[in-house]
Amino acid sequence: MATGLNRRTALSAAAAVAGVGAPLLAGCGSDDSTATDAGSSAPSSSAPAETPAAGGAESTGGDVFAKTADVPVGGCAVYSDAKVVVTQPTEGDFRCFSAVCTHQGCLVSSGSEGVIPCNCHSSQFSLEDGAPQAGPASAPLEAVEIVVDGDDIALA
Repeated sequence: MATGLNRRTALSAAAAVAGVGAPLLAGCGSDDSTATDAGSSAPSSSAPAETPAAGGAESTGGDVFAKTADVPVGGCAVYSDAKVVVTQPTEGDFRCFSAVCTHQGCLVSSGSEGVIPCNCHSSQFSLEDGAPQAGPASAPLEAVEIVVDGDDIALA
């Protein structure tokens, strides 16, 4: 009589593994539309996406999702509906990156401590270019193009 892995045993094992993994992954998501601290999918590029803050100089490509007053100088604000984080490294210099941490897909958090923090596993990213500064993340946050028009921030 042959012993070993048969089809029924393999399918049962796969179902058990999937059942254990799904609740763990569910803890990394959020559907909140305000500046927040929650999680979701994966980015790659490191070039900063900045746009001049000159009012009316550029046409807004997308809907306004943020106000400049909501982004602290030397900090960042997360907008989970757009899955972006807007930074203001120095006064009047706004940059935008994917808010999805490159380590395990959690959303990074809003902060005013000079870095973009990810509270899931303590990664930190540069406000200037999204490069990893600390923690397990080794890839930068993907740059996202924005248009700053007066007090409004919109996706390009």
